[in-house]
Amino acid sequence: MTEERTTLEDLKGALGNDGAAAEAAVQAEPKIDAQGRSYATGRRKDAIARVWVKPGSGRIVINGKEFERYFARPVLRMVINQPLTVAGRENQFDIMATVTGGGLSGQAGAIRHGLSRALTYYEPGLRAVLKKHGFLTRDSRVVERKKYGRAKARRSFQFSKR
Repeated sequence: MTEERTTLEDLKGALGNDGAAAEAAVQAEPKIDAQGRSYATGRRKDAIARVWVKPGSGRIVINGKEFERYFARPVLRMVINQPLTVAGRENQFDIMATVTGGGLSGQAGAIRHGLSRALTYYEPGLRAVLKKHGFLTRDSRVVERKKYGRAKARRSFQFSKR
C-alpha cells in the first residue's frame, strides 16, 4: 500500500508561501495509539460522534452498520466523505464511528467534524487543507430553547379577538 505524504513544498503552496506555518504543520507529531489508529470527537447540533481512523481500504462503519445502510441519503454520505476528498485520501483509511444524539443531518455533520480532526491527528500535514475548507470548525448553531408563554422558542400562541 503506497501512502501519499504531503511535502513541505505542497504545504507552502496551500498556505500561500507561508513557510513558518508549513514547517510547524510538518513538525507536529502524529497522535496514533497502539492499534495504529487516531481518535477524535466531533460535534454538531445535539449529535456527538467518536471517530477512529486507521490505514485501510476505505471501509466506513457507523454504529456497527455499513456506511450506506446507516446513511441512506446520498447528501449525507457526501457530507461525510468531504474531508477525505479534499485531502485526497479516498479509499486509504478505514473509519469506525459511534454517534449518538440528534438527527441524521446532525450526526453526519458530527462525523465529518470528528473525521477531519482524526485525520489531522494521523497526518498533521493535512491540517492546513482541512482548515481552509472549514472542516475543523465546530458549527455552534443549536436549537433555541422554548420560552414560557410561547408556543415554541419565538412563536406566539394564536391570537383570538373573541
